[in-house]
Amino acid sequence: MYKIGLAEDDNRIASLIKSGLEENGYEVTAVGNGQEAFSEFLKTGYDLLILDVMMPGMNGLKICRQLRKENADVPVLLLTALGAVDDKVGGFNAGADDYLVKPFHFRELLVRLEALLRRSRNGQGQSLLTFADMTMDTAGKTVTRNGVPISLTAREYILLELFMKNPNRVLSRQYIAENAWDINFDTGTNVIDVYVNFLRKKIEKDQGRRLIHTRIGMGYVLREEN
Repeated sequence: MYKIGLAEDDNRIASLIKSGLEENGYEVTAVGNGQEAFSEFLKTGYDLLILDVMMPGMNGLKICRQLRKENADVPVLLLTALGAVDDKVGGFNAGADDYLVKPFHFRELLVRLEALLRRSRNGQGQSLLTFADMTMDTAGKTVTRNGVPISLTAREYILLELFMKNPNRVLSRQYIAENAWDINFDTGTNVIDVYVNFLRKKIEKDQGRRLIHTRIGMGYVLREEN
């Protein structure tokens, strides 16, 4: 049974989510205070966290950001009434894995949780991914190129991992949206292009060879230059 942590200060919403998830076989711990949620979710054993962004005091963004500083790699889904692109980017920069805008259908929440848990399971058991002169340690969540450490945000890391698991394969924006941002991400925005550029700047800084290439009208590909 998967253990879900829920931080939501609206008792009605928290109760609906908790009862719905429990009906679907999940074990849920609900906390209505941000600081208490952070202390609780630092404990090991949680398979996934649902954090409300707009909680008073220590909000969901602060909780997520602090958890990542503590090296917690548990999947995080943010809930918020703010649906602008900048709000989503802010959530991903804080280390979130997915973002769901209120109001939402419970079925969509359930599918997103299942996708995050599936991706988390699929990542278990792997250790090192290598491509050209770049190495990713999926256990330690570290990336090096030519032995030099590269600091990535959680979202940049997920994006690079997707590329490294699909080398020399052109990945469309839709494919990236479905596999790095999960389902129903608004591909009409340029968020994917923005993050690819963020990633490029970090892994190609002071390096002689480019690794991520644009295929116009098709997407992006991780390959070595000829």
